[in-house]
Formats: sequence, structure tokens, C-alpha cells
Amino acid sequence: MSVQHSKAAVPEAAWTKSSYSTGNGGECVEVAAVSGAILVRDSKRPAVARIAFGSEAWDGFVRMTAGR
Repeated sequence: MSVQHSKAAVPEAAWTKSSYSTGNGGECVEVAAVSGAILVRDSKRPAVARIAFGSEAWDGFVRMTAGR
């Protein structure tokens, strides 16, 4: 996992809001798939920072949280 502080060119259309985001000022998480990584950001502060996960790490995270 890494934090990206650069403003990499990821089109806004690439970002998908989590189905768990409430949309009323609560937790707003968005994800985007780019070459070799999954990016995660806070939709309320999209330009501040992004967390990048490798594909295997992201798959493990999704499998771990799917049973919740």
C-alpha cells in the first residue's frame, strides 16, 4: 500500500463511489482501477491524497470484507 500525493491523470469518470457511502456527508469512499493498482480516495477531498493498493492486496481486502 502507498499514499500518492501526485495529481496523476485519472479521469473523473474512472472513479466509482462505494455502495456503502451514505451520500449525506458521511463516509464517502471512491475507487478507480488503473494499470496495476486500485486507487482509493475520500470523495469530499479528492485532490488531497490517494491510497494505492496492488491488485493482490485489493483482492484480499475485498475477500476479507465480503463476509461482513
